Amino acid sequence: MGSTLLGVLVFLFWWLWFPQALSFHEQYQLFLFSADYFCQRVALPGGLADYVSEFLVQFYYVPWLGALVLALLLVLLQQCVWHLMNQAAEAGIIAKDGITIKTGMATHVASFVPSILVVWMMGDESVLLSYIVALLMALWAAIVARWWDGCRLSWPDLFVVPLLYYLAGPLAWLYVLLRLVAVGKRALWLPVVALACQLTAYSLLPQWPAKMVACGLNYYRTPEFYSHLQWVMPLVIVLLVAIARFVKKLHPAAWACLLVVLACGAVGFGYDTDKWELIRQDWLVRNERWADVISRAAKHEVHDAFWCNCVNLALAKERRLADSMFDFYQSGEDALLMPMHRDMVSNIPTAEAFWHLGMVNSARRYTSDLQEAILNARKSGRFTKRIAECHIVNGQYALAAKHLALLRQSLFYRLWAHEAEQLLYRDGQVDRHPLYGHLRQVRYKDDFLYSYPEIDKMLGLLFVGNHSNTIALDYFMGQLLLKGDVQAFMQYMSWVQQYGGYQFMPRGYQDALRCIQSHGQDQQSAYGRYVRTKMGVN
Repeated sequence: MGSTLLGVLVFLFWWLWFPQALSFHEQYQLFLFSADYFCQRVALPGGLADYVSEFLVQFYYVPWLGALVLALLLVLLQQCVWHLMNQAAEAGIIAKDGITIKTGMATHVASFVPSILVVWMMGDESVLLSYIVALLMALWAAIVARWWDGCRLSWPDLFVVPLLYYLAGPLAWLYVLLRLVAVGKRALWLPVVALACQLTAYSLLPQWPAKMVACGLNYYRTPEFYSHLQWVMPLVIVLLVAIARFVKKLHPAAWACLLVVLACGAVGFGYDTDKWELIRQDWLVRNERWADVISRAAKHEVHDAFWCNCVNLALAKERRLADSMFDFYQSGEDALLMPMHRDMVSNIPTAEAFWHLGMVNSARRYTSDLQEAILNARKSGRFTKRIAECHIVNGQYALAAKHLALLRQSLFYRLWAHEAEQLLYRDGQVDRHPLYGHLRQVRYKDDFLYSYPEIDKMLGLLFVGNHSNTIALDYFMGQLLLKGDVQAFMQYMSWVQQYGGYQFMPRGYQDALRCIQSHGQDQQSAYGRYVRTKMGVN
């Protein structure tokens, strides 16, 4: 009953409250069904755990499937810990009444502790599923080892430790510690074997930092940085098994109270609200749920340019940017389009905005840089798809074919890649495509270089190239207001009247005009508040 409840709660948590976390992890990998991909993964210590985890993470593409995967893994973790605790309790020298309590309710309740800690740990978006898979591999090996314990054998451990180190990585040390608790002095030689495996890995992987080799090459996305709970988790499991073996009496009520405290701590302290709100907004943008982006923004405001880029793009797609832009927080001149940041996250909404504006080459450049900035050197299904789309719009079919060939080896991008291949070398079909044909019409017709400080001019040129590109017009006028270029804003109001398609002057522009006329002193003006706070005009 308890395990079922855990599975249901974990499933609902990830499916309803944190589907953006599933999307975040899925978009930073591209699992391929190929022999080369398998060999590349298993060539390193912990490679099989990494391969299995990436196979599972691909199902995060469908949120309810991803939530189901996590629910099953955490229930499996709880069951493994419970089994090990019961094994230890039965092996311990305890009172008869104590056996009933420990192998019953108390050990069952205590076995939920690691699963709750995993939920807490996954509040760090850089923790990879391969850590949990490796953890389960070590626990399963410790459970199976009970068979040769019954046969009074110890030599199988000599083969298990190196094999487990190769398949699961440094979490093989968890197996070693559990064996020490289970058989005591008979396993004192196992740490020597594990240390030999560690030293062998150091010598065979000189290109990797020693800290990464020691702590796991694929447990954490950011090199040489690790979650503190990654160190705590194995120790907690070993402690739980040791308590089951050596403590004569356990109290289920005390463990239940601990579970409540840990659950509250996991939700209250494990998940940074603003960080996960940014990730949620990106998830909504990825799925083009523009109305949901705006409704979320009205409830939870994050003072970050990433958030502004997401909200302003949604407003533009809903043709509300001219009316409502300054009803929301604006970070400054980067609120519509951010300059390049050399990381794998910051420029995602900017790349999306470039794509929807028709700045196809800028979208491809930003997306390519995002993919190359992935810290564990993976490819991204989301980014690879967008790069292929940019090449299709530009008519660069040979380059598009290379990216589509990769996507055809995946599960959830395969059908799209097959359909996209039907467009290659068929300009007429691309021109008639509802999205790609539109982007071909509104994109720049000539190649040139530009710098970010001239982004307003680039938006203006984009609109001049095709007057039907009303999103470019809205972005152009909005960028002028963000810069405080009042003279240019007033000059190009004629474009809004002639090409904007508005029956009446947009409310946001009316507000900006009143602010300009009052020299920024209109206390009721939304744009006036921006001018006073971001531009220092009193």
